Amino acid sequence: MDDNNNSSSGDNSSHSGSDNLVRMANQIGTFFSSMPDHKEAVEGLATHLKKFWDPRMRRSLLAKVDAGEAQQAGISEIVLSAVREHRAMLTPPA
Repeated sequence: MDDNNNSSSGDNSSHSGSDNLVRMANQIGTFFSSMPDHKEAVEGLATHLKKFWDPRMRRSLLAKVDAGEAQQAGISEIVLSAVREHRAMLTPPA
């Protein structure tokens, strides 16, 4: 019985892990959105994600955007702008 619960919670944790990435990206986006220059804010956000996020985290965020799940996942506009405008910077090497 515990094995089933662990397996089930494992599925939920990967989903919530993805939700956590969106939440974290949005929090970082909120910080950068306070900058007066929007272009600088978007670039700063992308640079932050590149510097401090593990490649797997960036891949997961990019996959959500690519799958058209940005609105459903609640990804903020500034995060979407950063991903779209600085995709080359954010895409980890293969």
